[in-house]
Amino acid sequence: MLSVSNLSVQFGKRILFDEVNTKFQQGNCYGIIGANGAGKSTFLKIISGKMDPTSGQVHLDKGKRMSVLSQDHNEFNDYPVLETIVMGNKELFSIKKQIDALYADYTDENAERIGELQIAFEEMDGWNADSNAAAMLSNLGIKEDLHYTLMKDLDGKQKVRVLIAQALFGNPDVLVMDEPTNDLDFETINWLENFLANFENTVIVVSHDRHFLDSVCTHISDIDYSKINHYSGNYTFWYESSQLASKQRAQQNKKAEDKKKELEDFIRRFSANVAKSKQATSRKKMIEKLNVEDIKPSSRRYPAIIFDRDREAGDQILNVEGLSKAFEGEKLFDDVHLNLKKGDKIAVISKNSRAVTAFYEIVTGNEKADSGKFSWGVTTTQSYLPLDNSSFFEDGNLNLVDWLRQYAQTEEEREEVFIRGFLGKMIFSGEEALKKSNVLSGGEKVRCMLSRMMMKKANILLLDEPTNHLDLESIQALNNSLINFKGTVLLSTHDHEFANTVANRIIELTPKGVIDRQTTFDEYVSDPKIKELRNSMYS
Repeated sequence: MLSVSNLSVQFGKRILFDEVNTKFQQGNCYGIIGANGAGKSTFLKIISGKMDPTSGQVHLDKGKRMSVLSQDHNEFNDYPVLETIVMGNKELFSIKKQIDALYADYTDENAERIGELQIAFEEMDGWNADSNAAAMLSNLGIKEDLHYTLMKDLDGKQKVRVLIAQALFGNPDVLVMDEPTNDLDFETINWLENFLANFENTVIVVSHDRHFLDSVCTHISDIDYSKINHYSGNYTFWYESSQLASKQRAQQNKKAEDKKKELEDFIRRFSANVAKSKQATSRKKMIEKLNVEDIKPSSRRYPAIIFDRDREAGDQILNVEGLSKAFEGEKLFDDVHLNLKKGDKIAVISKNSRAVTAFYEIVTGNEKADSGKFSWGVTTTQSYLPLDNSSFFEDGNLNLVDWLRQYAQTEEEREEVFIRGFLGKMIFSGEEALKKSNVLSGGEKVRCMLSRMMMKKANILLLDEPTNHLDLESIQALNNSLINFKGTVLLSTHDHEFANTVANRIIELTPKGVIDRQTTFDEYVSDPKIKELRNSMYS
């Protein structure tokens, strides 16, 4: 279907890919993973023809069509929404435009040409193009009254949905998507997961959403050591098997046959779990051919994220009475009453992400509510990871050692040896610890903010979209650390796996009050009674 031959990519002295040879087969979904900077997005640009490699070539079988999720949200600003979708099939759209142009200047001479084009148009199901595009838009939450609106009149989140519909339109033979779940709510992500899980052609996708990768991928394509290796299975299988292989590599004295038996037992257990999963669809039968040989240790580095507490909190955690907040005339949430219990791990959600951020800013004292009040227990200490961390990096001349020293609690923690050791655990080792804070990437800034939180040793953690900008390794490490944390957590995230594995309570902020349930995230979003209640709270 799609093959890559002798592909090399080099920027100066830095080699991203070195003589890569690989194939992407019909009917498989490949999740491209790799550490930040490994070249995931670069690889997608190369196979989609948007960038040339240093050497080598990409070959798509003759007659096959590739569709690529556009990353430029303003590329189609001057086109109507529905037309933008149909443009996803370039050949079909070209034929449609030719027919329209010939009819606009109709003569007996061009009648034969119109007939030829109409036959080709019919063979491509062109007469149903608009209705198919409209149905896809509706499934993605774009209401019918927006279908003939110009793209420039949509907001950013609506544009993302239209561009996804454009990429999916017309059943492409190869579908290439870079971070398709960004800016999507849980319901839309779930629709996209189901669509791709039953999509019969080839999918190549980059995503930091582990639940999404688990739901749609038949293979994980790991960029490591400037090569790309395909592994049968989804992300969880790849992660757990590579961790097992790394542990075995460290156990030098363990016999080879014992190692093989342990790996085989792991595959057997994993295969049984997938077979029982409610997610089991035709695309997820990839586990059937898992091999011991597929399991290899990874070179990935995972940050050591460990949240300790100076002291345990008492029974009084947070009490909220009648809290309300509006923004620019829009009601974000109203009459919120909450009483948090010690040890609660709460996913705070809303269909309006500004409501969640406003709630955090109010209870951390950075913003005032329109009405209502809140109080923290006297034994609580809070540590907050805000959505916008820019104010913490305003002094760009500080290196990371001096930046983190600002948040030290003791004289020992202020010493450079201690701080360097701390930063090393967060993958800022050697000279990286002396980087200026004004040159940090988004992911590096979040790791710095997490270091600051760990230094505080609070018994209450508040995290507003903590997975933004993080790579899969950091997300996995943070996820595990919050599961193991003994204190109380308030968490907002678009990462389904994160919410489902950490939270034991869901709080949803709406314009008509709050929905509060002691349940897992999976149970919350799948409960039909809660779904009905949620719809009424936003209508």
